[in-house]
Formats: sequence, C-alpha cells, structure tokens
Amino acid sequence: MTIAANLGYPRIGPRRELKQALEAHWAGRLPEDGLRQAAAALRAQARALQRGSGIAHVPSGDFAFYDHVLETACAFGCVPPGYGWSGEGPVPLATLFALARGTPEAPALEMTKWFDTNYHYLVPTPSAAQGFRLVENRWAAAVAEGLALGCRTRPVLLGPVSFLLLSKPLDTDRPLDLLPRLLPAYEAALRGIAEAGAAWVQIDEPCLATDLPAGAEAAYRLAYDRLAQAAPGLGLLLASYFGGLGENLPLVASLPVDGVHLDLVRDPGQLAPALEALRPDLWLSLGVVDGRNVWRGDLRRAFGLLRQAAARSGGARRLMVAPSCSLLHVPQSLAHETALDPALRRRLAFAEEKLAEVALLARALDEGESVAAAAFRESDAVLAEARADAAAHRADIAARLAAVTPAMERRASPFAARAARQQARLGLPPLPVTTIGSLPQTAEVRQARARLARGETTPADYEAAMARLTEEAVRWQEAAGIDVLVHGEFERNDMVKYFAEQLDGYAVTKHGWVQSYGSRCVAPPIIWRDVARPAPMTVRWAAHAQSLTARPVKGMLTGPVTMLQWAFAREDIPRETVCRQIALAIRDEAEDLEAAGIAIVQIDEPAFREGLPLRAAARADYLRWAVAAFRLAASGLGDATQVHTHMCYSEFEDIIGAIAALDADVISIETARSRMALLDAFAGFDYPNAVGPGVWDIHSPRVPEASEMAALARQALRRLPAGRLWLNPDCGCKTRGWAEVRPAVGNLVAAARQLRAELTAAE
Repeated sequence: MTIAANLGYPRIGPRRELKQALEAHWAGRLPEDGLRQAAAALRAQARALQRGSGIAHVPSGDFAFYDHVLETACAFGCVPPGYGWSGEGPVPLATLFALARGTPEAPALEMTKWFDTNYHYLVPTPSAAQGFRLVENRWAAAVAEGLALGCRTRPVLLGPVSFLLLSKPLDTDRPLDLLPRLLPAYEAALRGIAEAGAAWVQIDEPCLATDLPAGAEAAYRLAYDRLAQAAPGLGLLLASYFGGLGENLPLVASLPVDGVHLDLVRDPGQLAPALEALRPDLWLSLGVVDGRNVWRGDLRRAFGLLRQAAARSGGARRLMVAPSCSLLHVPQSLAHETALDPALRRRLAFAEEKLAEVALLARALDEGESVAAAAFRESDAVLAEARADAAAHRADIAARLAAVTPAMERRASPFAARAARQQARLGLPPLPVTTIGSLPQTAEVRQARARLARGETTPADYEAAMARLTEEAVRWQEAAGIDVLVHGEFERNDMVKYFAEQLDGYAVTKHGWVQSYGSRCVAPPIIWRDVARPAPMTVRWAAHAQSLTARPVKGMLTGPVTMLQWAFAREDIPRETVCRQIALAIRDEAEDLEAAGIAIVQIDEPAFREGLPLRAAARADYLRWAVAAFRLAASGLGDATQVHTHMCYSEFEDIIGAIAALDADVISIETARSRMALLDAFAGFDYPNAVGPGVWDIHSPRVPEASEMAALARQALRRLPAGRLWLNPDCGCKTRGWAEVRPAVGNLVAAARQLRAELTAAE
C-alpha cells in the first residue's frame, strides 16, 4: 500500500489567526491561556483538513509559536542565562518570546535565513558547560493531542546533526563536538514519542542537501546508530529536502533508519541512484509535489517518477508520496483568491491543493492510473494552456534585453571618484546617520489602506493622508538630527508587493500569506509573464519628501534579485532572464528618481544571500547573474548620485567578493544581534566601499541605550575606517511603533554625536 504523507503544514492559519493572537498576547490583550487555545484550534483545524484531503501521515510537532528551531532548542534546555528560565521544568512562553524578541535587559538571539528560503530561524547558542536535557517533550505532547482527537500523527523533529550545524555554540567553534552530550536528550524524546503512541517519527536533516563540513559523516553515523536503538518499533523517517543528496547518498544509505525522504522536485535525477543505493526494505518517501512554489504539479510526470520507483523493485518497494518539503513555504488555500486572472488561477496550487495532488497520486499508484485519468487530462490541459500563453512572452522586452551592453552594467567611475563627487554634493558629517527606509506602519496607516480597499475612501483622500504622514515624518527626522532622511513608505504595503502591483508580469494575492518569522507574514506576488515597468512607481513620493527639506532624502527601491526571490517565480524561462527583466524596470525607476533631483537611491537586496545555491559547485553561476542584475539596475546613475543597498541576516564570508562586485556606494547590513560578528567578513576582505552596520535590532521591541549603540559602533570602527562608516538600524522600522522608534533614533543620533566628538579629540 502507498502512503500519502505530508512533511509539514502552514502554522499561521488561513487568515493569519496565529499572527493576530500573538500580537494580541504581546500587547497584553490576550492572556497566555487564550494564546494557547488559539494555537490548539489552529492545529486541530490543520489536522482535520489534512486528514480530509486523504493524507495518512499527518505531521505534528511542526507547529511553533515563533520558530521550530528555537522551540527545539528550548525543549532540550538550550537557553542562555538572563531570559527568565530557572533551569527547571519546561521553558515558559515568556522566555521563548524573550529569546526571540529580546527584553530591556537582554537582546534577542541572532536570526538568519532557513537555508535558501525567506523563513528566518533563531540561531541556538548551546554550550558544553550548560549541556542538554529534555525539559519538555513537545513532540510526544503533539502526538497525544492528535490521538485525543482521533488522529495518529507523525511528529516532525529537527535532527541532531542539522540542529548543531545550524547553531553557534558559546564555547567552541566545533558544534559537532557537542553531539555526544546532545544525543541522550534526543533518545529521551524518541522514547517519549513512542510511549505517546506514534508509529513513525520524521527526523529532518536538511543539511544532507548541502556540502557537509569535516566530521559530519561520522556525526551522522554516531547519531543514527544511537537513535535507531532508542525506541525499538518506532519507525524513523530521515527527511532531507531543498536539494538532492548528491555525494551524501552513500552516507544516508548506510544509516539504520526505516525510511528516507527524497526531494524529487529540486533533484529528480537522484531517484535512480537512490533506488540502487537504498535497502529494498526501506520505505521511500518521494517528494514529487513542489512545496516551495505555487504552480500546479505536472501530475503525469510526477506519476512517472512514482511508477519508476515501484517498477524498479517489482512492486515490492514500500512507498510514500509527499510534497518535496514542508508546505510552510506556500500559502494555505487557493479558495480565497477569487480575484485572480482565471488563466493564472487555473495554474495554481497552494497547500490545500497540493495535498489533494499528493493523495491522488498515492491512490493512482495503488489503484491504477485510471482513477486519476480525469485529473491527469486536466493537468495536461493546464500545462498546455500555459505553454501557449502568447502574453507571457513580449517581443519588446526580449529586444531590450538583447540590446544590453557590458557598459550598462558598470558605473562610469570607480568608487573613490564617485565618493568625492557625492560628498561635494551631499556635505555629510562623519558617521552619517540614516534609517533603512520604512517608518512605523501604525494602526492609522493600516486602517487608511483598509478603507481604501473597501471603497470607503477615495484614492485622492488616501494619498492626501499619506502625504501628510510623509511630511510629519520628514519634520520629525529633521528635528531628531538624522542626516539622510527617508520618506517613510507609508503608502507601501510591502517592499515587494508594492512594486509588483505596478509592474507588468506580476500578480498579487489577497490572502496568500506565508510566515517569514514569528508573527511576520508576507504575501509573495506571483511572476507569470514577462516583467516591465509601464510607468514611474515611486518618484512622486520621493520628490514630495525632498521638496520639504534641504537634507537628502533617499529614493527607496527593491532590487531585482529580491523582487525575484521573494516572489513565486515562473518556471518556463531561466531565473536569470526573469531577474534581468526586473533589473531593467528598476533601472528605469532609478533614473527617473535621479532626474527628479534625488541624490541618493537605495536599491535593497535583502534576499541576495538567500538566493545562493546550497551547493558550492552551483554558486558561481548564480553570483554571476545576480551581481550583473543589480549592476544593470544601478549603473544608469551618474557619479554624483549615491547608490545604497541593504542586506538582511546572512552569512557574508563566502560571498564577500560578490558583494564588493555589486559596487554599491554604501551597503547597510544587520549586525546588532551578532554583536558585529558579521562585520568580520567586510574587514578581512578589505571591503572597498562604505558600510552601515546595524547598531539597533529593530526586530525586537527593545530600545537600546545610546551607550550600547556607541559600543557596537566602536567595534565597527576597529574593523573599518571612520570615513567609510555609516550608522543605522538593522532594518526598516515598519514593524515597530513610534513609542520605540522615537527614543531609539534619539539614542542613535546621540551615539553618532558622541563618536564624532571622540574622533575629533583623537585627531
């Protein structure tokens, strides 16, 4: 019998119910019991929906109040001191949120991207001195919760080796050295899971889809030799995703597990060698439905892979059909998207629809293709319709791309010459202070946008309100002492969606929400046709703000890589081609901003590192076209126009050369949570241009003192010369309130003035 399985499900609810409950709890409007009840209701709803879709292996333990990596760390007592946990008993929710968001006394944990996705995880900080122990078996509790409602679930547990490889230990630079101390806690978790009534446990080891560091193979063998004996009778499904196993396949084949999951969307070619290498008695979970994108599957092609697996073992191979990875990365339901172009909507499948594909394929493998014949014909027809879509390919865009020359991807002069011209134009003080772009999106802003969407106010009245807020923001920034201002972006709903709504080739959803971290959700737009800019998008807002002040106001754009990476992209043409189309649209906008008198244009690329392939062998090609796309977007500007870019939580060491090749005049990066550790890459490489390391973590409600910001900036000054250093927050202030932003900016300006005085005294 073939099993229809799922690896994970969206946590936030169809209408972002988890976000609303979390934010109500943090605001003091919802007690902890109410938050837990809301979460339990979402889990029950998700279980029922998956069972109703025909999924036999329903995941559990995949839910998290903030992040599953953080909750794994807390379950094993991996909590640094100072966050309100006594060290005994389960880690309280208050401690969990303190670790994620910070407190007045303690900063939040470092946060970074989950592999090559826009999901962020909190980086665990284990230590040999603290050790590990199972303080709460959240996975056993999830199994018991499901059984109480008549559903036997398959708990999902982040594997011990990936957990350590994703961590930053406090007292060693060799995280795998901690494995022997960690394994007893995992063994206890597995015993509890078995006792709770689970038949299977899914152990996620996504690091198996990457180039493993030294010692990892031995660590995997040690870990799974131990885990296989922890709970006899409990099936261990080893799951890896986001790529193929590649050279790690022999390692996986040697491990004493009961099943292996393969991502056949990212790497369908791994199926044949896997069938040869893996034991014939092993359950094989085949991820043939894309868990990362929103397109309907090619059911006939997916079924062909399943039949290949079944045929190679004479029909005896025990098979599971599944998505390629957790469905955390796609919206929950297409049912609410009634306003999409019907031609596009027919091509889409969100989480609910993907589960139906999984169940149908499993049934067809057991009962014969005839039971899915109508669905296969429909799938074929949709794919044929997409291939025949003449509107998807525009001759004018193709001709413009073909006319791009190498000179269009280079600034006219080197950085030193540009910097001199820019300083002559801008007259900035040492250590200039700026913010990243967005200012608080208050209830007033959100309500105005909602009234406009409901037709309760006119576009003219809405724009007048946004213009008033922009003027208030400019006046406040002047009074606060900020050197380079922003207009605040009050008119923007999202840094990608706002542009997508104005570009040809994109479509936007109303309820296509995906979790980015905690309560932060985004609704990625969908790229389904060639991209072009029909008209200016931001010029009037930037020009309006600049007209109100003599200080420079940045024009704020989202870069081509991020516009691609943070969307659900079409798959019928190369991603490089899509990115270059977007780059030309952003180039047009940048040149129009310059023509309108804007002296600084910021082209944000927070997803630049996120797009990097997981395997080193594939990275050079990506970096080639990603760098070229950014330069194409920025290089139409004159020497006297300063180009900024911003990048989010990332490890920069292995791509610092590519970042330098972007040739942005100023790059701002998130460094507050890492206490400037990420800046080492810029110092060791001798980064040639200017850098703005974040000295205020805006992902936390905590307001740092001026002395703390100054201390972080002094660390930066030990790595970079003062003449190339800016001071700024880690990221935009959209998600913060004015009660936090005003004092924090005041402290930021005070820190800059103190440091300038120190520099003058040292001359």
